Amino acid sequence: MGKEFYTERDIEDMVQRGERSIVIHDDVVLTDLAYEKAKRLGVELLQPNDVPPAAPVRPYINKPVPSSKTRNSNLGNTFKIDTIRANVKKAVRAKLGSQVSDELLDRIIDRVASELGLK
Repeated sequence: MGKEFYTERDIEDMVQRGERSIVIHDDVVLTDLAYEKAKRLGVELLQPNDVPPAAPVRPYINKPVPSSKTRNSNLGNTFKIDTIRANVKKAVRAKLGSQVSDELLDRIIDRVASELGLK
């Protein structure tokens, strides 16, 4: 299906027919004059996944709240973290030797584990 273009005249015709909204997606193009006319006549321009500006989606801030099941599974995660920590330290020591301190390595592993929800 090709792109659908709306001009100023198309918007006027829509309003006369009683249509008060247009769904805007990748295949819909409004000319500048059509956009201005739609705003002036009160035509609502809708987008399929429209999020209001007052509620931005910020996945780096909005973290899911852990359920009781997740909290109970943290006991198993402690074992996982200890195993992962040992494996990572072993691999880093094999690759870099003593260039990285144990303290720094522990902090990095803890940070990654907490970001992955393992801690």
